[in-house]
Amino acid sequence: MSFGQRLQEIRDGFERPFWVANISEIFERLSYYGAFASLANYLHEKLNFPTEQTGTLAGIFGGMVWFLAIFGGAIADKLGFRRALSLAYLILATAYFVLGSIGAPWLAPIRGAIPPAIFVGFILILPALGISMVKPCVVGTTARASKENVRSIGYSIYYTMVNIGGAAGPYVASWAHRHLGVENVFRVAALSVFAMFFVVLFFFREPRKVNDAPAPSVSETLRNFITVLTNPKFMLFLLIFTGYWIVFWQQYISLPGYIHGYINAGADVELILITDGLAVICFTVLINYLTRKIPAFGAVTLGTLISSLCWLILAFRPTIFGTVLSILVLALGEMIQAPRYYEYIAKLAPAGQQGTYMGFAFLPIGIGSLVGGWFGGRVMHQFGEVAHQPQRAWYAIAGVGLLTTLLLWIYDRVVKPSAQEAA
Repeated sequence: MSFGQRLQEIRDGFERPFWVANISEIFERLSYYGAFASLANYLHEKLNFPTEQTGTLAGIFGGMVWFLAIFGGAIADKLGFRRALSLAYLILATAYFVLGSIGAPWLAPIRGAIPPAIFVGFILILPALGISMVKPCVVGTTARASKENVRSIGYSIYYTMVNIGGAAGPYVASWAHRHLGVENVFRVAALSVFAMFFVVLFFFREPRKVNDAPAPSVSETLRNFITVLTNPKFMLFLLIFTGYWIVFWQQYISLPGYIHGYINAGADVELILITDGLAVICFTVLINYLTRKIPAFGAVTLGTLISSLCWLILAFRPTIFGTVLSILVLALGEMIQAPRYYEYIAKLAPAGQQGTYMGFAFLPIGIGSLVGGWFGGRVMHQFGEVAHQPQRAWYAIAGVGLLTTLLLWIYDRVVKPSAQEAA
């Protein structure tokens, strides 16, 4: 097949809902990562939360998304993709606007009536309600609105859109922070997803197929939960792998405050955080090609090791250059492990339960953010504000990753997951 024929096949292979959903995903990720890039310093410097509470609250923002995503698919199937997606963007717009307005006078009566940590913690959960529905809607539309011969390309396009938004978000946040003030980073995020509400409403049409399976009920979703929870080997793997995400999320939880507090108070944190997204966009294909012969579990373990060691660079070289280099190494570990992690879980899942297992694959991401927020806030407070040796916090964070790597190695040799035994 010639290049022109293949290009025509791609043009004809995707229905309009595919493009509408995937383009909207750029703006959803832009808003999320833009907000996350500014959140820690917003909480600490603008709203005056102490370091420990800042870490915990930032962890809630990053973590709740992945817990609710397990139920988001069932909700999206019940409502239909068009209604669920438009509702999700409306919820997100409201949530980001309120997040940027925490210090506004019109919220003063509520602020006075509720303890600040509880008030802000509740607001930080709100974006997760919207994002948990966006993910299954976009992925589901990609499956339904693309022909079989181009579906694999469709998923590649989806992954590319996610990373474009992930890289653009911190850049937009940097611009908004410098020109409009940090609280307006969240209002710009709100405007971005509010625009997507209208895009979905006017241009998105429900993609349907004759052979669609009936939507799972809430009781079926709960039964699927129990099915996975009663697999101790799989749950042990997820619990161990949580350590990777505790290490990974520190770039959004602990790093912003560390840069302003101990490296350069005037540094453009949001611009620095673009490093991860840009690296993933530029090098994922190359890294996947170079590591293609490594077994899936071996790649997960190697990626965990590399991401863990990255923070030692910052500990030994606490400069802006050292920060960027640390994030680059973190991204390298991410690129090695991320695709192979889902490959491993797909092989581990029993026949007919792949969907349930893949839903639970997100669980370590959420737990890692919640625990990582609590952990990062405390080690930064202890080593930075109490002991006045902030670089030691990165030793502790790297230690979590090295322990995770060791536990993964032991798990692979002692526990022997059933899929590997069958192989």
